[in-house]
Amino acid sequence: MKTNGCEEFLIIRIIQMGSNNRNTNIHIFSRIYIFFKRCYTKLNHSQTMPSAISGGAHGQVHIPSNEECGIRDVWKHNLEEEFRTIRKVVQKYHFVAMDTEFPGVVARPVGEFRSTADYHYQLLRCNVDLLRIIQLGLTFMDDDGKTPPGYSTWQFNFKFNLSEDMYAQDSIDLLQNSGIQFKKHEEDGIDPIDFAELLMSSGIVLMDNIKWLCFHSGYDFGYLLKLLTDQNLPADESDFFELLHIYFPNIFDIKYLMKSCKNLKGGLQEVADQLELRRVGPQHQAGSDALLTGMAFFKMREHLDAAGHIRNAFYLLCCMQRIFIG
Repeated sequence: MKTNGCEEFLIIRIIQMGSNNRNTNIHIFSRIYIFFKRCYTKLNHSQTMPSAISGGAHGQVHIPSNEECGIRDVWKHNLEEEFRTIRKVVQKYHFVAMDTEFPGVVARPVGEFRSTADYHYQLLRCNVDLLRIIQLGLTFMDDDGKTPPGYSTWQFNFKFNLSEDMYAQDSIDLLQNSGIQFKKHEEDGIDPIDFAELLMSSGIVLMDNIKWLCFHSGYDFGYLLKLLTDQNLPADESDFFELLHIYFPNIFDIKYLMKSCKNLKGGLQEVADQLELRRVGPQHQAGSDALLTGMAFFKMREHLDAAGHIRNAFYLLCCMQRIFIG
């Protein structure tokens, strides 16, 4: 089997942190074992769909509007091929802006809680454990905020069945009005286990040189950790943040950084409007929102760098957990 070096890094990374958390190491080892077991039969399988590099295939291919905007839609049939492209892209483009779409909030925790922050985490945990992710958007940028030629954003569309999976109706209505096709998610959606295996070896997670950009993304990272560990989220908030720091060592959350920018307020679209940024692609789809998140970060960085406010992002998140998951 031909590898790209990421698998070797995973082993080295675990050895380096081996004394920190035995349960966490078991989670990661289990993901690597499954990955290697299935790689021999899957990773080198040839694909017939167009890739993000070639941009075409034999015969006529229907190109959705997302792709005209530089947003690559990923389904189960082109998942492995697009990850091969991403492994190349991430070698140069180390900033990864991220957004997810999920089916809302359907449950609230009951009982006694140590603090407001603990309640908000338990709210996040019970909903992430119950629900399934619908979309994930990843946008790649270099240190200057420039995107790769061709596709800059990948929108992963996961398997979701409106007849079987839980959801909040208002959230589904919003996503349908934004153009999400749930029939296609049911028939062609990505299996979460297949996605997690490829993400583990992509060079994006567990990497100290990758900087994640997000907007108030406690739920987003909750769903990613659930995918990567193939388990429910930790019962304790501190264990959640420990896992978060292992898989995503550097996180810049715009919601927190806004505190250092005068007059910036509201949600992502409002912030983008105040920064005079033009959205690319449909709102409330993960690819477009991820791209806008990346654009907003670099626009804000012009001011924050000068003021000395850009620091280690995980430190900021640990200090501001209520903003992150509240």
